[in-house]
Amino acid sequence: MIPKKHLIELWRNSLPERFKDMKPKTYDPKTANGLTKMICDWINYKGGQAERISTTGRYIVAQKKWIKGSGTKGSADISATIQGKSIKIEVKIGKDRQSDDQKRYQEMIERAGGIYYIAKDFDSFYEWYNNNFK
Repeated sequence: MIPKKHLIELWRNSLPERFKDMKPKTYDPKTANGLTKMICDWINYKGGQAERISTTGRYIVAQKKWIKGSGTKGSADISATIQGKSIKIEVKIGKDRQSDDQKRYQEMIERAGGIYYIAKDFDSFYEWYNNNFK
């Protein structure tokens, strides 16, 4: 089955019977936001738990300035638990590459026994997931 179609099928199967005729959910796998949403939904529909992690910080309007986020520098875009395993997924689209902070974060996760994966598109993520979590 085509990965994106499989994701739409999982979404449809997650709906209560009365909503089965809804227009299918749409995803844009060509953007980091779209790919992140697809991956989180896939993991959640397959019985895992996944959430987007944001370390951006926030803008204080009254002071007209950004304040630093409280997350770990270099944190992955997605934090997930699949079959009891800690998984961190970094989403990279096109020519985007890991920063030095992200490389250090990856080393920390792997040293602690977690799994770190860099997702560049949904098809390769789909293949990785199916090869590692049957």
